Amino acid sequence: MRIFPILTAILVAAVIYLFAFQRDVLLSFGTDKSEMPEAATQPEPQPAPAPNNAAIVSVAVLPSRAQNVDSAVTVRGETRATRQVDLRAETSGRIISQPLRKGATVRADQPMCEIDPGTRGVSLAEAEARLAESRARVPEAEARVIEAKARLDEALINDRAAEKLSQGGFASEARVASATAATQTARAGVAAAQSGLQSTLAGIQSAEAAVALAEKEISRLVIHASFDGILESDTAELGSLLQPGGLCATVLQLDPIKLVGFVPEMAVQHVKLGAAAEARLVDGRRILGEVSFISRSADKVTRTFQIEVTVPNQDLSISAGQTADITISAQGTLAHLLPGSALTLNDNGTLGLRILGSENTVRFVPVTLIRDTAQGVWVAGLPREADVIVVGQEFVTDGVIVDPTYTEAAQ
Repeated sequence: MRIFPILTAILVAAVIYLFAFQRDVLLSFGTDKSEMPEAATQPEPQPAPAPNNAAIVSVAVLPSRAQNVDSAVTVRGETRATRQVDLRAETSGRIISQPLRKGATVRADQPMCEIDPGTRGVSLAEAEARLAESRARVPEAEARVIEAKARLDEALINDRAAEKLSQGGFASEARVASATAATQTARAGVAAAQSGLQSTLAGIQSAEAAVALAEKEISRLVIHASFDGILESDTAELGSLLQPGGLCATVLQLDPIKLVGFVPEMAVQHVKLGAAAEARLVDGRRILGEVSFISRSADKVTRTFQIEVTVPNQDLSISAGQTADITISAQGTLAHLLPGSALTLNDNGTLGLRILGSENTVRFVPVTLIRDTAQGVWVAGLPREADVIVVGQEFVTDGVIVDPTYTEAAQ
């Protein structure tokens, strides 16, 4: 009777084992094998073939032909007066001339401001009188020199006579000594007379200097225009007091007028003295001129070089301070028009392009940037005809073989 409970326990344990650990086997009973998931019968996936280590990179290539383009340099600048001067007083005094209004045309040496002479005329007359007096003393001083020389000659004769008489015993020693003293006195008189003459001549030079100074002071009373031009400011008002350095007027010379611009250091070598230049003003007018100045020293901050273009302006229609776009012509050169994105750098940091060589091998070529336009960049340094890599150039190096896809050539 004790066997039955044991068998029951074994059966219960087996059922629990089947439900717990062999549930899938139990569920498969009564199920058709044809209805089982295909995944169970599918073969294991085959491993993918190993990639080819010598795969060729695909790039986009643009065939390009060099074109003869001018190396014109375009800069933005402004118009400036060819000459500008501030006329200032060199002496003090009140203005006694009527003022000229700004904008008036003036001529060279035209009086701009006149200062009250005051007592300057009297000072000149006094200096001239002193000069005349000094000159009048010259004959008297010269006569004194002649008289002193005559007395010296007489003293020398008496001295020689006294000495001879003394040798013959006909003159005493006292007479000889007296004659010698008279000779020395005569020599002193000559020296004094010559000194007086020199003093008189020096007085003449001093008087002449005083006259010249007075005349110069009077000449400073009228301030003249230095050149033909236009008044930029009113001249000093009537009755105003000018001190040395005070402003009388400002004069501009606008014919010819000059255009001033600053050329980048990369393009300054293309600009030559005498080169033709064209400028477009903000109002649309176009003017022609030529390069008259190229600075030889770059600006320390912008690294640009100042250039000046001289333009005729006979009708004075161009004013100073107008903005202008200046285009300077230069000698033509062969260049390629390419997208700016095609430019790249080699390992040394040199700017250039990668082109196709023989058998589709890549070659790096350094280039020079000529001009940047809306259509692309003009570069020089490539062969006359070149297949330029425009897409993918950053992923290839010299000597690599590529698979090129050609695009439409640049116009």
